[in-house]
Amino acid sequence: MKTEVSVRRHLLKTITWRVVGTLDTMILGWLISGDFKIGLTIGGFEVFTKMILYFLHERLWYKYNFGLKRDNP
Repeated sequence: MKTEVSVRRHLLKTITWRVVGTLDTMILGWLISGDFKIGLTIGGFEVFTKMILYFLHERLWYKYNFGLKRDNP
């Protein structure tokens, strides 16, 4: 039996994970550069590219059953 997971779920996971990742990138950019605006700039650019990459990565993994165990009714 295959478990159905909606695209909507993947999109929501993508967005929430990206918020966490972007905050991390902004803080690291700020700490490394010493300039808060540079941290914001780096985070602003990467938020879109990484969201797209994560969504595609998640959908690709969902196509394969690698490492999944499902009980048949």
